[in-house]
Amino acid sequence: KEDKMLYEEFLNGNDDAFNIIINKYTEKLIYFIYTYVKNMEVAKDLSQDVFVYLWLHKDCYNSKYSLKTYLYIIAKSRALNYLKREKRIIFIGREQLLEQENELIDVEEIVFKNLQKNDVINAMKKLNSEQAKVLYLANIEGFKYEEISKILGKKLGQVKSLIHRARKNMKKILDEEVMKNV
Repeated sequence: KEDKMLYEEFLNGNDDAFNIIINKYTEKLIYFIYTYVKNMEVAKDLSQDVFVYLWLHKDCYNSKYSLKTYLYIIAKSRALNYLKREKRIIFIGREQLLEQENELIDVEEIVFKNLQKNDVINAMKKLNSEQAKVLYLANIEGFKYEEISKILGKKLGQVKSLIHRARKNMKKILDEEVMKNV
């Protein structure tokens, strides 16, 4: 609801509302685009293209979908168009995004959380590209299955199946890592 209200304000000439949308989604879109293009500078440029497109095509957004879903669809399109132009092969890889902690947490807890994040990131690197993308969208970005199907252009059943297989494979990979370390 907040996004739709911001977008309505933007359509009514409030540039501050558009800036709030940009600030809210820029980093997330950069990371999502990065999963396709594997180049942080290109991902940053393409994320800006998403907002330029949104600005130039104000009336194309259908409020029946969430603004977040719409932005991710545009981002995917920009990334795929870039890859077509560059004729690149897509490899899945992850860089850990460091999160700012607002609370004071003891050092042991921070180390433990970072180890867990690294385990998950390393396990995601071992998944195939499609499985890694659906897990990112579902578990990290919190998209619903229907939204993921729209973003990736897949049927709902395919998304459910991909997520199920990805989670099963993640569990297997993480279990194997635990057994190695015992």
